[in-house]
Amino acid sequence: MSLPIVLVHGLRFSSSMWRPQLDQLTAAGRTAVACDLPGHGNRRGEHFTLTGAVQTVADTIDTLGGRALVVGLSLGGFVSIATAAAYPHKTAGLVAAGCTARPAQTLAQVYRIPAALLDRLPDKGQAVNERFHRLTLGDGAQAALDGGLAMEVARAVIDEVADMDVLGALTAYTGPVWLINGARDHFRIHEKRFLDACSDGRLLNVPRAGHLVSLDQPDNFTRIVSDAADAASLRPAPARPANPGTTPMLDDPTRQDPAT
Repeated sequence: MSLPIVLVHGLRFSSSMWRPQLDQLTAAGRTAVACDLPGHGNRRGEHFTLTGAVQTVADTIDTLGGRALVVGLSLGGFVSIATAAAYPHKTAGLVAAGCTARPAQTLAQVYRIPAALLDRLPDKGQAVNERFHRLTLGDGAQAALDGGLAMEVARAVIDEVADMDVLGALTAYTGPVWLINGARDHFRIHEKRFLDACSDGRLLNVPRAGHLVSLDQPDNFTRIVSDAADAASLRPAPARPANPGTTPMLDDPTRQDPAT
């Protein structure tokens, strides 16, 4: 029996963005589930916290038997990394896509000001974002948009994730890690630091893909996920931590990162 797969969506999106992967994985006889994080999709209106997001992923893993490959994109990548550090015995392997940039140096700079400006619009920027994704995602746009865009949750997410010690969380997880980026992704800026933080990591850049690599190159991305699930299924489960569910969350300003 193949290893189950849990898919974790990006900021403002929902589980619907994983439809191309779910369709292909299910057709191949694999078990895959996409969850909605707090404040997104079917859970719009709930307050987003990183702790709550991690618990959502852990609970989803439990519905699949208690051990799975965890796959996250962008925000979902950060949440998946935090989940792997907090619940290594549940995380058979980790695929973190579009998130190899330290949140403190990217989310605050790239998203906080635009989010504040969009908040001033009557629709919080919904129409602008929908048009952008329809222009850039082609066939993948409908899957991305079907679950709605949770424009209102952006500030809470940025405030929660910006201080996450993502490199510390990666270092804490000893299982296999696949860092996946679109070759044109602006979130690649610290990919070497992220790879160095992994005890068992590999870095893959997908040609002709941007930040939303799973939608830009759905077939290639699904193949990577399938191969990762097969490889992770052969690895022994990491030991259960003394205090599961806890992981370093706040970025340490004194951390000395390896040079890029």
